[in-house]
Amino acid sequence: MATRIDKEACREAYNLVRDDGSDICWASFKYDGSTIVPGGHGSDYEEFKSQCTDDARLFGFVRITTGDAMSKRVKFTLITWIGENISGLQRAKISTDKTLVKDIVQNFAKEFMISDPRELEEDYLRTELKKAGGANYDAQAE
Repeated sequence: MATRIDKEACREAYNLVRDDGSDICWASFKYDGSTIVPGGHGSDYEEFKSQCTDDARLFGFVRITTGDAMSKRVKFTLITWIGENISGLQRAKISTDKTLVKDIVQNFAKEFMISDPRELEEDYLRTELKKAGGANYDAQAE
């Protein structure tokens, strides 16, 4: 059966993360049978990380603040999480299903495909987003 996505519900979760007036910093999108649905959202990134288990496959849209003492910027990232216990067929399918998610989650600075929990560390993501952002004017670092 072809995968579908609950566009309205997923778009609502996406917009919550993008809203500057909201403290929501992440939203996840998970599988409910053959339909991708919102898996949750929140203001604590650790809550998102707790959903990324060895038996899970999901997508995450995360807001991360980057910048230096002079300038703070908000960057968004799309994370595809594939747990270690996910079958080969499901691993392959998630790549094609990602196009459904990208129809909704359209604005992000960097995309990650992760199966190692260490790569979910917020500092790692922040560093990678800084690299993707181009010039680094932070005179305090390095």
